[in-house]
Amino acid sequence: MHSRILYIGLLGILLHISKIEAQNTIDLETSKNIALSYSNTIKNAHLQEASADAAEREAKSYYLPSVSAMGFGLYGFDDIIPPIPDMLPNGIDNAYVIAASASQTVYAGGKIQTSIKLAALQRAVNSIRAEQAKDTVLLLTTQKYWQLAELQEQQKVLKINEEVLHKTLQKQQDFLDAGLIARNDLLKVKVQLSKLLLEKSKLENARKIAVLDFSLYLGLDYNPGLIVKDSLHPVIKPQFKLESPEILLDSSSNYQLLQKSLQAEKLQTAITKSDYLPKISVGVSASQLGSFNGSFDSNFIPLAFGGVSIPISDWWGAGKQKLKQRKIQEQIAENNFKNGTDQLRIAVLKSWYDFTDAYQQIDYAETNLDQANENLKVSIDNYDTGLADLTQVLDAQANYQDAQSELVKAFANYEQKKALYQYWIGNIDGLE
Repeated sequence: MHSRILYIGLLGILLHISKIEAQNTIDLETSKNIALSYSNTIKNAHLQEASADAAEREAKSYYLPSVSAMGFGLYGFDDIIPPIPDMLPNGIDNAYVIAASASQTVYAGGKIQTSIKLAALQRAVNSIRAEQAKDTVLLLTTQKYWQLAELQEQQKVLKINEEVLHKTLQKQQDFLDAGLIARNDLLKVKVQLSKLLLEKSKLENARKIAVLDFSLYLGLDYNPGLIVKDSLHPVIKPQFKLESPEILLDSSSNYQLLQKSLQAEKLQTAITKSDYLPKISVGVSASQLGSFNGSFDSNFIPLAFGGVSIPISDWWGAGKQKLKQRKIQEQIAENNFKNGTDQLRIAVLKSWYDFTDAYQQIDYAETNLDQANENLKVSIDNYDTGLADLTQVLDAQANYQDAQSELVKAFANYEQKKALYQYWIGNIDGLE
């Protein structure tokens, strides 16, 4: 059943990739799914989970008795023990011994139980890290996706303004041909157009690099024509309800790891303390001694044994100092936990305000664009009626281009800040 599900999942990913290659487009959800399937970071995290699971089973195995067996044989080309009249008439030239023993630790100062808890804790830590690896992949995929979307939209901005300048240039050429303007006005437009074309070239190169980075992260073949499906235009305000920041960090993987780190230090202290407590063990053994040719009667020897070990000198010697060091390390871990928690609260609050600021920035950018658009129209109308010079038109066009660019940045920044806030609160795929 599991193999069938895995097959269907892989088939779905392959179909996604085939669709991407055929259409040269990809959406955010598909990008996330492909990245999750491809990521070596996630694969390694799952391997670490498997390793921690094996370590926990290893720790539990110490509850079981320790069993061993051995066999040993001797053969002498001459008699090992020469004949003894009336007692050993044939002598002994061979012998064997077979033995088996089983021992069980009854009490080890709680070390076994604590080691099992520590192994279980490590398994939980690796499980959290696996989820954290997944969240990180989702965050980076989202950020890279919107970075590529921003570059695509910036290309559209340049294309629109290139058309505006070409129209202006054509108008200036007509005016020059009619002798209505000086050649200097035509050159002003050409200079501004040249700057735009240089920006266009740089932007295309930046987009190709972003496509390569995005493709490598998803494990796709590099396709310079790849585009992301989501567009930042036409402008639509994000529709969701802003709520207060979640300062309680229970759902944050970073906070959970801080908790586990503190718990691990306390368990390490308990293990160190157990080394200086009495240890009790019991066991049984059985052995068989004889010869291969019956030179002497074989003997079966059963034994039971028990032992108590008390490390008395460690109570005031080196052991006492080691335990003191261990308790100091635990105090350091508690201080680090408090500091780490404070830093996480700051990070969450900062990401929240960055997120809300990005939301507000869209409104400001939209207002600025409306004003720049109106200013460009008025400047063109005034120039056509002789109420403004060409410099005012070119300045208005530059402001219009900047306003369009800032709106694109605002939308892309909003999507990235939203993803980062989701990441910090442990909800990278949940906020609408």
